[in-house]
Formats: sequence, structure tokens, C-alpha cells
Amino acid sequence: MLLWVGLGNPEPSMARNRHNIGFMALDVIASRHGFSPWRQRFKGLTAEGNIGGQKILLLKPMTYMNSSGESVQAAAAFFKLPVSDIAAFHDELDLAPGKMRVKQGGGAAGHNGLRSMDRMLGDPNYWRVRLGIGHPGSKERVLGYVLGDFGKEDRDWLVALLDAVADSAALLATDKKPDFMSKVALLTQEPS
Repeated sequence: MLLWVGLGNPEPSMARNRHNIGFMALDVIASRHGFSPWRQRFKGLTAEGNIGGQKILLLKPMTYMNSSGESVQAAAAFFKLPVSDIAAFHDELDLAPGKMRVKQGGGAAGHNGLRSMDRMLGDPNYWRVRLGIGHPGSKERVLGYVLGDFGKEDRDWLVALLDAVADSAALLATDKKPDFMSKVALLTQEPS
């Protein structure tokens, strides 16, 4: 079993925040691949399904971003999953809007959801699906930016990115991460 975690905040008023792109990605994956209805478990919402022959548990922690690790650790412990079977889908300031990268391990880079996961799992070597939202330009503007809603001007690239991630998910599930990144990049490239 693989555990795919979307990072976000549970308040309905925050549903369209840039910080919630991880939740958005899991919603599209669940819908596209016919996952079970969402249900409350592990201090979060879970949905179960299969992609590429792999059983996958989707998890949206309802603990707020800063405590996401509590939910992730509870699910990982219950299923006795190594951190290498966990992937966190999260917003990434250091990637241009609509870009995506996958990496294993690394620092939290100021992301409180990742920081909480690192602390609760005790090992930062889980996979990160970094979903680019761009940077507002100055450090002082970051908090308002990530907690701000996506605008109308973001709709085209956001929908394209979320669709590409869902359409390519079998490559991620079957441990073909470079192919997953390449296919998402191909599906999201601007027409020339």
C-alpha cells in the first residue's frame, strides 16, 4: 500500500488557497480514478483505490497545515508503512506556477506541513510532489500569498496541472518518478 498525502487546511473558506493545492490534487486523483468516498480516519479524510495495480490510501489531514504530521504518522503507523511508501503533495514557492517536481527527502524549506511531517515521522525521506505556485517576490509577502486564493488568471495552468498529475498518477504509483515528471511536463506545456 502507498500513502499519498495532500497538504492543506480544512476550513471551507480556505479551500481555494494556494496552500491547499495538495488537497486539490488528491480530489482530482480520487475523482479520476474512482476512489471510495472520503471518510474520517487518522485525524483526516481518507479515500481508497487502486492506480497502476497499486493499492493507494489518499489522506487529507484535517489537523491544519502546522500539525499535518500527526495525521500522517497515525496512518503510516497503522499500516506499518516505511517513509519510502509515503508521498506528500504540496505547494512549492520555488517552482513556477504550473510546474511540478518529485524528489525524495530534503529540507522543509519553511513549509510548515513538511516540517510537521519530518518531526512526526522522524525521517524526512518520504517523497515530495512539489506543485509550483510561484513566489510573490518578497519574503514579507509569502504568508498572505500562500493563504490567498488562486485568481481567475491562475485557472488555466492550475486545471492543466491537476489534470496532468491525475492522468499520470499510474507512473508515480509504479515507481516511475522520472517518467511521471516528464509526462506531467509534456501535458502542461504551453502550445507553441
